Amino acid sequence: MKYTLRQLEIFVAISRSKSVSRAAEVLHLSQSATSTSLGEFERQFNLQLFDRIGKSLSINESGRQLLPRAIELLDRAKEIEAQLSGHAGFGEMHIGATLTVGNYLATLLVAKFLQEHPESRIQLQVHNTTTIVQQIANYELDLGLVEGDCHHPDIEVQPWIADELAIFSAPNHPMARQKNISIEILLNETWILREKGSGTRETFDRAFQNHHSKLNIRLELEHTEAIKRAVESGLGIGCISRLALKDAIRRGSLLALDTPDIKLNRYFYFLWHKQKYQTAGIQHFLSLCKEMTAGLIRSDEVNLPYIA
Repeated sequence: MKYTLRQLEIFVAISRSKSVSRAAEVLHLSQSATSTSLGEFERQFNLQLFDRIGKSLSINESGRQLLPRAIELLDRAKEIEAQLSGHAGFGEMHIGATLTVGNYLATLLVAKFLQEHPESRIQLQVHNTTTIVQQIANYELDLGLVEGDCHHPDIEVQPWIADELAIFSAPNHPMARQKNISIEILLNETWILREKGSGTRETFDRAFQNHHSKLNIRLELEHTEAIKRAVESGLGIGCISRLALKDAIRRGSLLALDTPDIKLNRYFYFLWHKQKYQTAGIQHFLSLCKEMTAGLIRSDEVNLPYIA
C-alpha cells in the first residue's frame, strides 16, 4: 500500500481538530512532523484533502469522503492490535452524554463496563444536546446518549427509554400542596431553568410554546444540581427530569408539583454517525444500556445508588 496507518491517523486528527498544531499535541508529535506527513500523504495521491485559508485548515469534499473510511480502518486496526496483543479489553471509546443522562445513568454504565473490562478505556464527555450532536457529526464521538431531539441527516437516532420532566418547588412554597395547577398560575411564578440548547429546555419550551413571552425566567443554568439548589433556596420553581429529582424528593428537600395538563414527556436516545463503524466495545456498551432499562417504562424507575 502507498499509505500508512500513521498517515491516516494524522489525517483524522487534523480533521477533528481543524489545526495541525492541535493534532500534533494530541498525537504527541512535533508540528513539523505532522505537517510533513500530511503533505506527503496528499502528494502521494496528487490529492488535496484540506483547503488552506491562512493558517487554518478546512476539510474539503475529498477529505470528507475519505474521513469515515479512515476512521473505520483505524478502529478495526485497533481491534486487531488488541487481539494480537492478547488484551481482553475493547480499547478506547469516546462517549458523549447530555447532563441528565450523563450524571445519573452514563456514569453508572461506564463504571459497570470498566469493571467487566478493566483493560478498556472510556472518555465520557458531558455537554448539552446541541454540542453532542455536533461532535457526533464531526466524528469526534463514537456514541451519544441524549435527552433532546436530533434531526441531523448524517446521524442515526434510536429511542432508548421514556423520560418525563417535573415542575418542582421547595416544600414550603405556596403551591407545594395545591392540586391541578394550571399554566395561568405557573405564568405568575419565577423560574429557574436549563439553558437553551439543552434537551430539557427544548421539552420545556415545547410545553409552554404559546406562553414564552409571559414567562418570568430569573436564572438559566447549565447544571441540574445548581437548579435544584436554587429552587431549594426559594429563588423560584424549576423543571427538570424526574430522574434527576428522585433522590431530592425522597429526602423531602424538593417537591414535584401537580400539573396534570402540562405535557412534559420525552425520550432518551442513542445517537451515532451513520457512516461510523461500531466497534465491538460500542456494541457491548449499547447492550449494557438496554440491559439497565429492560422491563422499565420510564427513566426514574432505574434503581439508582442511594445518596445520603
